[in-house]
Amino acid sequence: MDVRGTVTPFSTLIRTASHQQHTEAENSTFMSDLLGGRLGVDAYARYTEQLWFVYRALEGAAEALREDPVAGPFVQPELFRTAELERDLAHLRGAGWRTAVAPLPATAAYAARVEECARTWPAGYVAHHYTRYLGDLSGGQIIRDKAERTWGFARKGDGVRFYVFEHIPNPAAFKRAYRELLDRVDADDLEKQRIIDECRRAFDFNGAVFRQLADEFPLSA
Repeated sequence: MDVRGTVTPFSTLIRTASHQQHTEAENSTFMSDLLGGRLGVDAYARYTEQLWFVYRALEGAAEALREDPVAGPFVQPELFRTAELERDLAHLRGAGWRTAVAPLPATAAYAARVEECARTWPAGYVAHHYTRYLGDLSGGQIIRDKAERTWGFARKGDGVRFYVFEHIPNPAAFKRAYRELLDRVDADDLEKQRIIDECRRAFDFNGAVFRQLADEFPLSA
C-alpha cells in the first residue's frame, strides 16, 4: 500500500522487488558475452540445454497443478516450451542430443527447486512460472534476434523456436492478462511476500547458472 492508501497491485510488487536480481541476471558476464557475439554457437547450445532441464521441470508438473486454486490459472499450454526446446536441440546438437546433454550443478538445483515447489507449495511454483515465462516473452526476444543474426538461424526457425510463441499472437496483451492473474492470485499478504521471496530466489538460480556457464565458456585473453 502506498502513502495515499492505494493498494499496489501484486504484479507491480513482484516486479519491483525482483528488479535488482533481474538486472544482475541480464547483465551477467555470460549473457553479455553471448549477446555481444563474443561466444560461439556451442555456448548458445549449452545454454539451450540448461533451459530444457528447467522447462521440463516446470511443464512436467503442470498437469498435476491444473486444478490448484493458486497455480492452476497459470497453467496455459500456449506458453509451453519443452517441445520447442527439443526441436532446437535436435538442430543444434543432432538427433542423438538426449544422450549427450547434462545439467550444470546450478541447473540441477534450479530444476529440483521448481519440482519441490510444484509438489509442496503451488504458490512457489507461480513465482518460478512468472520469472521464466514473462522473461521469455520480453527479453527473450532480444536473444532470438541476436542468435539469428550472429549464427545465421532462419528467422523464427530451428535453433530459436524456444523464443517463438506461435500461439500467442499478441504478446503485449497476453502479458497484461498475465499480470492481472497475478493481481488476483489467491493468497494473503504473508503468502504474497513468500512468493516475492521465491521470485528473488528464482533469479538467484538463474544467476548461478550464468556464472557456471561463464566458467565453462571463458573468453580467451
